[in-house]
Amino acid sequence: MDDMGNDRKVITSRVDFGFLAAHDFLVPLEVELRYDTLDPFAVVAAFRPGRDDCVEWAFARDLLADGLIGDAGEGDIRIRPSDSDVEMVVVELHSPSGQAVFEAAAEDLAEFLDETYEVVMPGNEHLWVDIDDELTRLTSMS
Repeated sequence: MDDMGNDRKVITSRVDFGFLAAHDFLVPLEVELRYDTLDPFAVVAAFRPGRDDCVEWAFARDLLADGLIGDAGEGDIRIRPSDSDVEMVVVELHSPSGQAVFEAAAEDLAEFLDETYEVVMPGNEHLWVDIDDELTRLTSMS
């Protein structure tokens, strides 16, 4: 196996999201998107609603890509193009304590994805995972 884990790269991008509050009022919120080759299948979105608060959601990079062009996701995270504005994408987060709906510019999300594809092309994620290390880590947790 060609383990590329020694060439770790982390890509971050700050993207303006709009939190859809009551009565379709958008509250601006800067979200940090992060892609780390240590977990090449995932993207992390760090929401900072307050100065010291941070809520992170991890989800499949493919989910973000699929959500740019159509409805994607069936679980806690759903992503889709906006019905009202072709330049926007809707991100819905569902948890036991409630749900939140955000909008972000499709172009910003696509640019972030393109940056990740420059490092790890879709379909090549497995080249960045060391199966032996992952198995050792998982078995040491028990």
